[in-house]
Amino acid sequence: MLSIENTLISDELVEENFVCNLAKCKGKCCVEGEAGAPLEQDEVDYLKKHIDKITPFLTPSGVKAIKKQGVFVKGNDGDLETPLVEGQECAYTLFTDTGVASCGIEKAHQHGVIDFQKPISCHLYPVRIKNYNELQCF
Repeated sequence: MLSIENTLISDELVEENFVCNLAKCKGKCCVEGEAGAPLEQDEVDYLKKHIDKITPFLTPSGVKAIKKQGVFVKGNDGDLETPLVEGQECAYTLFTDTGVASCGIEKAHQHGVIDFQKPISCHLYPVRIKNYNELQCF
């Protein structure tokens, strides 16, 4: 474990080499798992404020899930997460004709509609951040 000020970093992050290979995994990070992507409070606030600009880039089922559940949900552990479509993919997920998943929030950003690319947890996946009082763990 590496300790830098108020941050703990797992040895695996230093020792393992990971590069996202979208062509191989087809965006499984947007689909797999029992919960949505973790969200920070400032990300929730941003999504609440800009959801009307993002929804045109989402699937009808994603929009329906967000209307029903909200732009975020609280997970079993009380953490903030993206809502899921019928317990499957993240509500913000898009699929190409070949079945590759991508992010509707990121697509809105790419089109210049919003200035937020996507949640930090999505950028860092499979790495997760856990906050314990003043301590941040990766």
